[in-house]
Amino acid sequence: MSNEQTAIKATYFSIIGNSSLALIKGLTGFFGNSYALIADAIESTTDIFSSLLVLFGLKYAKRPADENHPYGHGKIEPLITFLVVAFLVTSATVIAYESILHIQTPHKSPEAWTLFVLGGIIIWKEISYRVVIKKSKETNSSSLKADAWHHRSDAITSIMAFIGISIALIFGKGFETADDWAALLASAFILYNSYLIFRPALGEMMDEQLYDDLLLEIRQESMNVKDVLGTEKCFIRKAGMLYHVDLHVIVNGNLSVR
Repeated sequence: MSNEQTAIKATYFSIIGNSSLALIKGLTGFFGNSYALIADAIESTTDIFSSLLVLFGLKYAKRPADENHPYGHGKIEPLITFLVVAFLVTSATVIAYESILHIQTPHKSPEAWTLFVLGGIIIWKEISYRVVIKKSKETNSSSLKADAWHHRSDAITSIMAFIGISIALIFGKGFETADDWAALLASAFILYNSYLIFRPALGEMMDEQLYDDLLLEIRQESMNVKDVLGTEKCFIRKAGMLYHVDLHVIVNGNLSVR
């Protein structure tokens, strides 16, 4: 299976998982009186759209190089990553705003059974993160990496919700808003996580020299070629899942062009 097919398959996995979890979280939060879970459902819903964007980007990046795009169409990947980050920031903002409103509004404590649902969600999201991040490393896909971190941030917000609901249930009256505070804290984590996803994608767009290990490997492999005495310039730029390398090698000046 090619890198492109592996990445696309992983994205379908994300879409199906996020769609199921958004429904489960929303219903559990509504009937279980937990805004932290509803906030979690909001993030999972944005995850569905971001995964669809990633899927579009991966399929577009598969297009071969042409006259107008001699390096191929891989640069769409960091652009898609920017859009995924925008979804994350939007969901974090909505969650924070709604959390503040709920903190100011008296309401009932969450139901105890919501903790069992959250426990299952946390385990599933962490498994999802590990599956997708592994595929992103195998394929060198920045947008798939962003999708993986969606799963990890989702797991963290679920952990926050679990802690908040537990506090509300243990301490009882006066602590009903604990899960709302948990949702607010989760939104701050999502914003921080958004930056961690955004920064490498920006470096990829700007052709930053971020691949020191690969550069060293290329220089070492070049020395195995007959008549190569050394290397000079070695620049690497990433386009989607591929790396484009500009390399100058040193050879014996007495060699003919032939």
